[in-house]
Amino acid sequence: MPESKTLGDRTRGMGEIVEVAGKATELAPFGNTLAEMASSRPEIVGLTADMGRYSDILPFRDAHADRFFNVGMAEQNLIMIAAGLSKVGKIAYCTTYSVFITRRAYDFVAIACAHSRANVKIFAGMPGLVNGYGATHQATEDLNMMRGIADLTIIDPCDATELKQVVRAVADIPGTVYVRNLRGKVPVELPADYRFEVGKAKVLREGDGETGIIATGYMSARALDAARIVAGEGRDVGLLHVGTIKPFDSAGVLEFARRHKRLIVAENHKTTGGLGTLVIEALYDAGICKPLSRIGLADGFFECGSQEYLEAKYQVDLPRFLEVIRGG
Repeated sequence: MPESKTLGDRTRGMGEIVEVAGKATELAPFGNTLAEMASSRPEIVGLTADMGRYSDILPFRDAHADRFFNVGMAEQNLIMIAAGLSKVGKIAYCTTYSVFITRRAYDFVAIACAHSRANVKIFAGMPGLVNGYGATHQATEDLNMMRGIADLTIIDPCDATELKQVVRAVADIPGTVYVRNLRGKVPVELPADYRFEVGKAKVLREGDGETGIIATGYMSARALDAARIVAGEGRDVGLLHVGTIKPFDSAGVLEFARRHKRLIVAENHKTTGGLGTLVIEALYDAGICKPLSRIGLADGFFECGSQEYLEAKYQVDLPRFLEVIRGG
C-alpha cells in the first residue's frame, strides 16, 4: 500500500488526485464552499462516517461545529440519520467513500432517501481510480449501481470549478443527490465562465466534425489535455462534458453525436453500466449508428498502486487517449 505524503500541515492520501506539474489546483473546494454557503443557510447540516479528513468536510466542521455530526464508521447509520434530519427541514450533506455508500448502504439510499424524497446530498469520495488502495476502496461500478435507483440525481464533476458550483446547486435540487466528490488539491481545468446546469451536457470544444469525445468526471479534463495535444497535429477534436449522469441529457448527446463522424466515450468507471452504456442506449433508441470507441475500466477488480501506475496499467491515461484519437 502506498504511503501518504505530507503537504504542509496536512496529509495527502486517500482519494486525492495526483497533482500535475504546471496545472492550477484548489484545496478542498467541497468543504470550503459548503462552509461558506452554510453561513447564510442555517438549514444545512454536515455529516460523515468518520471520514472527515478524507472527504474534505473539515472546513465545514470548523466553521459550524454545532451543525456537524460524525456518526462513526457506519454508512447505514449515516444515511438514516441524514434522512431523519431532512424530515425536520434540514439539508443534509453526507460524506464518506463511494464504495461504502454504494456497497454497504445501497438499500438505505434507495428507500430511506430516494423513495422518501429526502433532502440528502451524498458527496461520495474516491470514485473510480483516484486512489491506490485497491478493490476495497475503488468505486469503479458506482454509476452503474446508482443509476438503478429511481428519483436519484447523479453528478460526476470535472474539476474544482464545477465541483464548487455543484455544492451550491444541489442544495436547491429536490430530493436525494449522489455526487462523485473530488478531494484534496483538485485541479482547475474548466474556464472561469463555465456554468454547471443539472441535467445539461456542455460542449467544451466544437471540433471539426471528424472525432467527438463524450466524457464525464475528471476524464473530461484528460480529454481536454489530449485534444490540445492533437490540435498541434492538425486534428480538431470536439468534446462534450456530461456532468450529470442522471437525469441524462439524451438530447444534448444526440445533437453532439450527429455532428461527428466518429465518437469516443471516456469515463473513470467500468465501461459497463456507466456513461458508455448510456450513450449507446441513446444512440440506439434514436437509430444512430456510428463508429464508437470506449475508454474506461474493464469488468474486474483492480490492484493497489499509485494513481499513475494504475491508470497506465488499466488504460485510462493520457497516452491511451492519444492512441484512440489517432485511430489506435
